[in-house]
Amino acid sequence: MKVNGTPYRSLWWDDAQSALKIIDQRWLPHEFRIEQLDTVDDYCQAIKGMHVRGAPLIGATAAYGMALATRIDPSDESLDRAWDVLHETRPTAINLRWALDRCRAALRKTPEANRPETALKLAHEIADEDVEINRRIGLHGLDIIKKIAAGKPEGEPVRLLTHCNAGWIATVDWGTATSPMYQAHDVGLPIHVWVDETRPRNQGALTAWELGSHGISHTYITDNAGGHLMQHGLVDMVIVGTDRTTRSGDVCNKIGTYLKALAARDNGVPFYVALPSPTIDWTVSNGVAEIPIEERSGDEISHIQGSLADGSIGLVQVTPEGSKVGNPAFDVTPSRLVTGLITERGVCDASAEGLASLFPDLATAAAQA
Repeated sequence: MKVNGTPYRSLWWDDAQSALKIIDQRWLPHEFRIEQLDTVDDYCQAIKGMHVRGAPLIGATAAYGMALATRIDPSDESLDRAWDVLHETRPTAINLRWALDRCRAALRKTPEANRPETALKLAHEIADEDVEINRRIGLHGLDIIKKIAAGKPEGEPVRLLTHCNAGWIATVDWGTATSPMYQAHDVGLPIHVWVDETRPRNQGALTAWELGSHGISHTYITDNAGGHLMQHGLVDMVIVGTDRTTRSGDVCNKIGTYLKALAARDNGVPFYVALPSPTIDWTVSNGVAEIPIEERSGDEISHIQGSLADGSIGLVQVTPEGSKVGNPAFDVTPSRLVTGLITERGVCDASAEGLASLFPDLATAAAQA
């Protein structure tokens, strides 16, 4: 995607510096900052502190972290230490573990002398694969948008609602939930996107920044406005991303997603989830009972970062002194509330049968593990 006319991925390898560069998302949408990661601790802080965020991007970042650890020390012990410290950073998003497992398994089969080169090549592959997966998700999502558009008066936009940021800066490029939006816009299909603010970290502002940079019509709304819009027939489709999806089709995503799914069901609005296959956790069936939900710092609730009157970026406290704060970062939407899963291989029902029909290889491998 482009920032001020310049194409960017959310992360990229700088050969001259032999280091990874990332867009430091803590400062968006007010400032565009680039950060270089030089140590394994830098990688851990970037993931845990949400310099990078979004399940696919976290996974790709972790792969480069494993490559750095291997360059410092290619031993099995070093691989295990790097796996441990990187895995501890974010417990909910399954792409993190998927990328770490993939890297460690491949490198253990590689002679130590060849591990640094192999690890970096593997990290590049994981990043490039993510871009292609998201591009294909966009194509399948575009087909759904086209069908909705065919039933509307010519020129009337398809109105989409999204929650959190499942955009290109939550992935390496394209995004998951946003990929169909970009592709619809690029083929001249009129759309309008309702963008949830997504408290407490206001990731909807990142989505709005992305869409605005690409010229896509959108409106930034409070988290609680979606149900009202659906009641009044102003939403044609809800599309969100996912941080982990069970083999039975339960979807774990940013806190508040479940409420959107309930409102969509009550108002007959289709609710779709953009699902890259690395985000499927084939070891889990019941999302509510089995997926660990990350509890983040209460400071994210009690304080809001924004642009102050003097143009500086600062924190403002919004809660009374002494009030306790709870901050579960994710919730689980049961499969019964999901109209369909949009994957790189097509669209399927949110069910064990639906996922197995598109990914028989992965389902079989998981069953045999």
